Formats: sequence, C-alpha cells, structure tokens
Amino acid sequence: MVMNYKKLMEQEIEKIKQSGRKPTLLLHACCAPCSSAVLELLCEHFDIALYFYNPNISPESEFTFRLEELKRLTEKMALSNVAVVAPTYDSREFDAIAQGLEDLPEGGVRCEKCYRLRLQKSIAYAKEQGFDYVTTTLSISPYKNARWLNEIGCELGERYGVTYLVSDFKKGEGYKRSCFLSKEYNLYRQNYCGCIFSKRLAEREKEN
Repeated sequence: MVMNYKKLMEQEIEKIKQSGRKPTLLLHACCAPCSSAVLELLCEHFDIALYFYNPNISPESEFTFRLEELKRLTEKMALSNVAVVAPTYDSREFDAIAQGLEDLPEGGVRCEKCYRLRLQKSIAYAKEQGFDYVTTTLSISPYKNARWLNEIGCELGERYGVTYLVSDFKKGEGYKRSCFLSKEYNLYRQNYCGCIFSKRLAEREKEN
C-alpha cells in the first residue's frame, strides 16, 4: 500500500491547529537549501530547533560551510527563535556503517543505513531534550526515498517515545519551492549529497 505522507502530515498539523497549542519540533537538517521550504511550511505550527547531524558529509570543510549556510538561512528568514544545534563533526560514525558497502550505487543499502544513523541520533536527542515531535528535511530531495525515511523515523520514534512527523516535503512543489528560495537567499547549493561516494559520482558525471 502506497502511503500519502504529505496528506498524513497535513492531518497531523490540522489536529495541532485545532488544539490551539504550538508544540516543539526537532528538525534534522541536511543543508540550507533543503531546509528553506520546510522551515517556511512548518514554522507557523511548531517551535523549531534545527539539528545538523551529518557525519556523512565529506570533507569536514564542506560540513562546516553547509552549517554556516544553515545559520545564515535562519538570519535571512528572520527566524530569530530557531536555534541551530550541531554535534561535533566525526565522520567515523558514517565510515563504520558504510564499511563493506563502498561500491554500492547511490540510493541503495548504504543510503538506507545512512538515513537510519542520522535519524537515530536525531530522535535520541529529541527524546533527551523533551521535544514533542521530530522529523527530517531529507524527504524534500527527489533523490531521497521518502518511504524509507518515514518507516525508519516511525520505528525509531516509537522505540524512543517521540512522535515522528511523517512527511514527503518534495510533494506539492516543495522541492521547486526550495530551489526558488535558494536563489532568493543566494544559498550555496551543493552538487552532491554529502558523502565521499556521492562526491565521486558527481565528479565522474561532470567529466562525462
């Protein structure tokens, strides 16, 4: 059965609106461009903290630059109440889960394990800090598997006792909106997902 994650998210947001409350949301952020349209959509309904946990990004200078762009985005969008939380960069956590999977194509098992790593760390932090909800910006990308993300998120959310906000942010022209906002705010839009494997693929495609 194909799940309409966008519709499910809208139904949850409608419940929140009817309750008259504004819950807290930990939003795992992969980069500024992907975060732009998601923040625009969710800020009205949630008090948000951005969680920049991405040990897959290589090299470290790329990680640092994307983090600074994320901070600049919150300034450009005048989101003074949105904090950016970034754990110390440590690529060894990603290297460990990618071991033995180096030669697999993008979008396969290695990516699924990467989703799980980042979501588990995010959901554990959300539980520790007492957030009401948690989700990720990753589903806004047309290259990311929304079903995997939501299945992993719901499984881990149930395990940790935090509500995972299901989503498919690319739907309803969400990805198109993120491209528009990236141009409006002059955001750095990277040409590879983040890991060394996607970087090599992008370099090969550029050569061909």
